[in-house]
Amino acid sequence: MTFRTRFAPSPTGPLHLGHAYSAMLAHDMARARGGTFLLRIEDIDQSRSRLAWEAQIFDDLHWLGITWDEPVMRQSERMPVYRAALATLWDNGLAFACTCSRRDILAATSAPQEGQPSVGPDGTIYPGTCRNKTVQSTQPDDAAIRLNINAAVAALRADFPLSFQESLHDVARTVECNPTDLTDDIGDIVLSRKDMGTSYHMSVVLDDAAQNITDVVRGEDLFDATKIHVVLQHLLKLPTPHYHHHPLIRDDTGKRLAKRDDARAIRTYRDDGACPADIRKMVGL
Repeated sequence: MTFRTRFAPSPTGPLHLGHAYSAMLAHDMARARGGTFLLRIEDIDQSRSRLAWEAQIFDDLHWLGITWDEPVMRQSERMPVYRAALATLWDNGLAFACTCSRRDILAATSAPQEGQPSVGPDGTIYPGTCRNKTVQSTQPDDAAIRLNINAAVAALRADFPLSFQESLHDVARTVECNPTDLTDDIGDIVLSRKDMGTSYHMSVVLDDAAQNITDVVRGEDLFDATKIHVVLQHLLKLPTPHYHHHPLIRDDTGKRLAKRDDARAIRTYRDDGACPADIRKMVGL
């Protein structure tokens, strides 16, 4: 199958050096393999997404010499797809409604008898507070929807160990996911936030499948989340791409860059007279 990858920024702030590295690396890989490079705008967080930032993303990518081969996909235009997939999981008894706030979860996991809260790729591992409440026949609109990880493990029993092909730092290997990895280290992850109608994990899995992505190129901070994505791919009968998790670009203190790091925004370097070759050199390409 032809190599197909994507760059998927959120229009909630300026692109910085870390984004440039990820985008250029994926673009380089696609062009070197005679493949396809796509752009996706991950704008499910409508409270923070801005058209001005989206326009800046397009401008910065063009300036870097990055082009995409098909029309841009926007998550905000795909809500019916996310709702349909969520309904499938709900109807199969694989999801439940959760009314816990972050404070509720932290309080439940910080109780003296619980010890130190466990943290997974989706944050504090959910303690299961709402999992065993009375089952609702229809999805409520005023609650988050979580994956029942125990039910998911039971449904996928014949598929274990789940696995994916990984090239972490260019070292190829097969990563396996066993039931205990999911129940102990991941838990009941959020499938849909009540103020968004979906979640990052849900949308990224469906979008990669819709765009026929064969190879996902992204930062190593998302490596642990890949197990979540593989579970959802199996439950929704979607293909599992190859994954290439690359090192993060960090500041002088070793901290990874964030949207608020305006000093390292691509626009700032452009305004200071840098050229695309300078950016490539800065990020090690």
